[in-house]
Formats: sequence, structure tokens, C-alpha cells
Amino acid sequence: MSSTSQKHKNFVSEPMGDKSVNELAGIGEVLSKRLEAKGFDKAYVVLGQFLVLKKHKELFIDWMKDICQANSKQASECYQCISDWCDEFL
Repeated sequence: MSSTSQKHKNFVSEPMGDKSVNELAGIGEVLSKRLEAKGFDKAYVVLGQFLVLKKHKELFIDWMKDICQANSKQASECYQCISDWCDEFL
């Protein structure tokens, strides 16, 4: 497994609750604004999309690229963050 950022570790270490989308690893200010503009304002809304896509990595990354113009690295970090959170809490 690759090393994870502090943001990733912080997110995965506790229940999601009402966290903002910008608390997801790989999502900075620009991407969070793009996601919020499309209605994905909370981390749990992005989690919902992740689950709708059946936790499929390539589909989720493609969705991230389409919805907010994330690059492959950003989309992969977000995918891994949500995937690890699911492993911990679901």
C-alpha cells in the first residue's frame, strides 16, 4: 500500500458525520468548489456516488474526472480515502 497523506489518515480515523467534501484526501479548494456546484457538498454525498458505482475504482476515477475535472492522482487519492473509510466503518 502506498503512503497516505495526513488528510487521508484524519478522514479514515473517525466516522464521516457531516464532514465537508474538502476533507476528503485529494480534494482541495478548487475541486471542492466544483463538486459543491454539482451538489456534492458533503463527504457522505461523494460516498453515496462511490457506493452507486459499486466501489469500482476505474468508474469512480472516471466519474471524478468528469464531474470536477480531477486529475488521475487527485481522483485516486479520493477513491483510496473513501475505500479505506468503508473498510474501517462499513
